[in-house]
Formats: sequence, structure tokens, C-alpha cells
Amino acid sequence: MHVPQGRSAGLGLALASALAFGGSGVAAKPLIEAGLDPLHVVWLRVAGAAVVLLPVAWIHRGLLRRRPGLLAGFGLLAVAGVQACYFAAISRIPVGVALLVEYLAPALVLGWVRFVQRRPVTRAAAVGVVLAVGGLACVVEVWSGLGFNAPGLLLALGAACCQVAYFVLSDHGGSDEDAADPLGVIAYGLLIGAGVLTIAARPWGMDWSVLGGRADMHGARVSAVLLLAWVVLIATVVAYLTGVLSVRRLSPQVAGVVACLEAVVATVCAWVLLGEHLSAPQLVGGALVLAGAFIAQTSTPKAPSGGAVAGGPAEREELPAPSRAT
Repeated sequence: MHVPQGRSAGLGLALASALAFGGSGVAAKPLIEAGLDPLHVVWLRVAGAAVVLLPVAWIHRGLLRRRPGLLAGFGLLAVAGVQACYFAAISRIPVGVALLVEYLAPALVLGWVRFVQRRPVTRAAAVGVVLAVGGLACVVEVWSGLGFNAPGLLLALGAACCQVAYFVLSDHGGSDEDAADPLGVIAYGLLIGAGVLTIAARPWGMDWSVLGGRADMHGARVSAVLLLAWVVLIATVVAYLTGVLSVRRLSPQVAGVVACLEAVVATVCAWVLLGEHLSAPQLVGGALVLAGAFIAQTSTPKAPSGGAVAGGPAEREELPAPSRAT
């Protein structure tokens, strides 16, 4: 079957974005194990990407006057909150587990829609939530008495909750006439996130000598600067830009489905490059979490007449699909 050129390019960009985002944890974890604090790695990632995207921020400087609340919320929660929680989580639990827990976000969004906004959701969406929660129970092997690192799991759940804020902010992004350009939102989100993280991380106390050495990646010694360059340029700048461009060629829902590959990429990369193996029940649980996320993203909640849809990134805003902050 012939695929339209624009849609084919969109699928390619969405896949590239998922691959780029999926490698962030694998590149960051060796830096953390080499002696950098997780919060310092987050600051390096966000600040580095913010500097690269400064020209984009300048082009969209009008957003500071038009949408200050959106930019502040995006920077604080969707950038600083998600990444700080995620990187802190992977310092305690496997990369694949942390990302799969974060993929509860679409299910949590439906909970927001149903119990906070008091809007009905589809039956299929409810099934997606049940699958995701059941899958999470397998991922953390709940039958073994939650032997997983409890702080690590809580941090991963914190990343999922911050990701919900991303969806909610997207849903309140503005009307068609006043919609905020997603590239500008991302650029200013990174700048604001970098400012907040500078205060929290206090990088002047960081052990900068780590960046001049090498980090261990499952027995291989890799340049720390090379790993950091990957995290900043590929796993952040390229990943965000390809994600935005893919959503502009696809619907946010389709791009979100492709984004589910991010968890698969992260898990496989962690297995091959870091030697982090997941058990058979965890792999089954991961498949259930992704299936639940898939259903939750494609089963749009019933919106009131003239209302916005909060089951995923708002189409009028066209911000990137889920997990775009990891």
C-alpha cells in the first residue's frame, strides 16, 4: 500500500525521535556511576541543550509575553521535573524499569480526565489503564514483596506524574489563533528548566574532572565527554526536534504510538550496553505497560461539546508525543 510522502517522512522522524530519546538513559547512567550526581547530569543535559536552542528561543521571544504561564509550567515540570526524577531513578533501578514505570503517564492522564475534570472516558481507555497497572505489577515483581529499590520506584512514578503535567499543559496551550509554537515552547522550557536546575543542582560544586576521564559501559571505557555530547545533542536536541517535526506530519496519537518504541529501545540498549537484564515476568509486564499506553493514547476521552481533548498532547498545540522529556 502506498504511503503518502509526508506521512512516510513523519513516521521516519518519529522513529528517529524514539531512537534518540531511548538512548538517553544508557548514555547518562555511566556518567552517574563514574561519580557525577544525577542532578548534575540533568543540569548538563538541559543547560547544554538550552544553549544550542538559544537561536530558536530568540525567534520565538514573543512567547515570553503571550504565554508565560505555559512556558514556566513546561520548564518546571515537563523538563526539570521529569528529567530530574528519571535520572535519579536510573541511578537506583534499571533503565528499562524506570522508563516503563514512566509510561504509566497516559493512564494517569485518563485518571485526571475522569476524576478531576469529571469527564467520561471510553471503555477501551479503561482497559488500557488496567493493562498498564497490571503490567507495572509484573515489572516491579510485586509478588516478591516489592524487592525493588523503593526510592527508585517512587522517583520513576514522580517522572510519570510530571509527564502528566506535560499533557495537561499541552491541553491548555491556547486556541488555534493563539497557539504557542512547539519549537518555542521547547526552547524556553529548556531555558527555564536550566535556570531552576542551576539553583537546585549548584553545578559549581560538581566534580568537573569526571568529564575529562572515561566512564565504564559494561566493561568498555568510553570518553565521558562523548557520552555527554550524545545526551545533549542526540538524546535531547535532535530527539526533541525530530519529535516536533514528526507530530506536524502525523497526528499526535500516531506519533505517540511510535514513541512507545522508546521504551523498547531503552530496554534493549541497557541490556546490550549496560548488561541490565530483565526477567521474563518483567518483559511480559513491560509489554502490558506498552499495550496499555497504546490503548490509552489511541482511545480519546469523550470531550464535551467544544472542549479540548486531554487524552494526549492537544492537537491544536501539537507538542511532541509522550515521554518526550526523558
